[in-house]
Amino acid sequence: MYKGTSASAGIGIGTAVIVEEAELVIKRETVADAAAEVERFKGALDQTMKDTEALAADLATRVGEKEAEILQGHLMLLMDPMLTGEIENTISGEGICSEYAIEQVCSMYASVFAAMEDELMQQRATDMNDIKTRMQQVLMGVKSVDIASLPAGSILVAKDLTPSMTAGINPANVAGIVTELGGKTSHSAILARALEIPAVVAVNDFLNQVKNGDQVVLDGAEGVVYVNPDAAVAADYAAKREKFLNEKKELEQYIGKPTITKDGVTVELVANIGKPEDVEKVLQYDGEGVGLFRTEFLFMDRNAMPTEDEQYEAYKTVAEALKGKPVIIRTLDIGGDKEIPYMGLQKDENPFLGYRAIRFCLDRKDDVYRPQLRALLRASAYGNIKIMIPLVTCIDEYREAKALIEEIKAELDEKGIAYNKDIQVGIMVETAAASLIADIFAKEADFFSIGTNDLTQYTMSVDRGNDKISYLYSTFNPAVLRSIKRIIACGREEGIMVGMCGEAASDPMMIPLLLAFGLNEFSMSASAILYSRKLITNYSVEELQAVADKAMSFATTKEVENYMREFVAALK
Repeated sequence: MYKGTSASAGIGIGTAVIVEEAELVIKRETVADAAAEVERFKGALDQTMKDTEALAADLATRVGEKEAEILQGHLMLLMDPMLTGEIENTISGEGICSEYAIEQVCSMYASVFAAMEDELMQQRATDMNDIKTRMQQVLMGVKSVDIASLPAGSILVAKDLTPSMTAGINPANVAGIVTELGGKTSHSAILARALEIPAVVAVNDFLNQVKNGDQVVLDGAEGVVYVNPDAAVAADYAAKREKFLNEKKELEQYIGKPTITKDGVTVELVANIGKPEDVEKVLQYDGEGVGLFRTEFLFMDRNAMPTEDEQYEAYKTVAEALKGKPVIIRTLDIGGDKEIPYMGLQKDENPFLGYRAIRFCLDRKDDVYRPQLRALLRASAYGNIKIMIPLVTCIDEYREAKALIEEIKAELDEKGIAYNKDIQVGIMVETAAASLIADIFAKEADFFSIGTNDLTQYTMSVDRGNDKISYLYSTFNPAVLRSIKRIIACGREEGIMVGMCGEAASDPMMIPLLLAFGLNEFSMSASAILYSRKLITNYSVEELQAVADKAMSFATTKEVENYMREFVAALK
């Protein structure tokens, strides 16, 4: 038995297939024509970007836009003028070949990232090495290993898996993944979980213990791997795998069932999406609508803004596919971690507190906001579209956006263009300011959707990507819980729908509290819907009131988490 780190739950049983990329020998070679060599580099850069865009689009369709963000991060690195400019200057200044200039510059950046204490920044080192290798492969005419065509029942074994390699995996053929390097939070581990492939990483010296064709058994939850196990071990894990798959299969019984508690309280289970293609998964997992369509992904991975008609077609596609079910579409939220180069945004010293979301849109009404709002209104004629305004902090912002929508409605009326005249316009409640004046917003907004990721970050004044202070980042913090409870109460008082589209909406420990607080709508990754429905249908809202009261009586995050963990565990 070999021990590693659990990266993705499940039991993998199959035949070892060792995946090793061809070693690239990068030599420092001088070039006669540096200008021509710069053009050669640009060609490889363009090709790598096209390949990455295709991979990201495929991943968004097959898995989800959240997972595709990892490869969109690669695109951001490839588009970074500081990085590409430095490579070009190295080629020109030193008169050397592109392969060596890429090696020099990218390795330097990767070393800087790897030396940082922040876990997210350390992950950037892996991303940088990934794009470095892929650009060099294009230049040298070396094809990357074709992971997509591995035979069925393969246990993929590698030194490490880059995000681009993992993204190309066909889950139908790969029964498990074992690597010598990596961690639970690495991008490859995140993708393995999204693809629902059992994975164990950081298995020391494993490549020397296994060969192609060996029988391998792995337990992704426990982080253990067996090579050519005896009959008893093999039978034990075959039984465990059967049980795991049966539990997953049992969730299918919740398809087509209403999301209703034991005491008759009905709530909506909807999905978060980023592109029209994601609707397939919403329907597959019986989502009751879309609770968050992140429109910024329509603006990313391109060199110019999408036209009004392009946006209209995207929104219309989703509305028609859901046949009258609610589709909440968030207006453009860029800035912070979603910068889009062609928008010409200047760097903010603190982007999460800067020029972004509704602040940006209201400042760029004519070229950005009007076309999007027109597209949304036109598409609303084909389904139950609702418009959501992100990052509002004061009622003036909501009123200005609403006034602009009314102006556009009048223009459409003049031209005889159809739209839903009663379209709802709500807000994303994700700031401490919006939480504190939720009673004021509830009198004017048509609905609330609580964004717990940012609400937690802003309430606690904590950067969730900074591992030194990550212990403060918890939705179970009493301050955050009080904020959530108040937002829901204010919305219910005015009779408007209150939903949640942050990660907490599908957290099994948070769901009982949200039900007790009176949340109407839970929006989550499509793949989490059926399990959440199973949980909700086993609860009584009336009985959960005492649980919520107890949870709210604690003074610390740890006390709340321990109490809810014990409560959920006792029900299993």
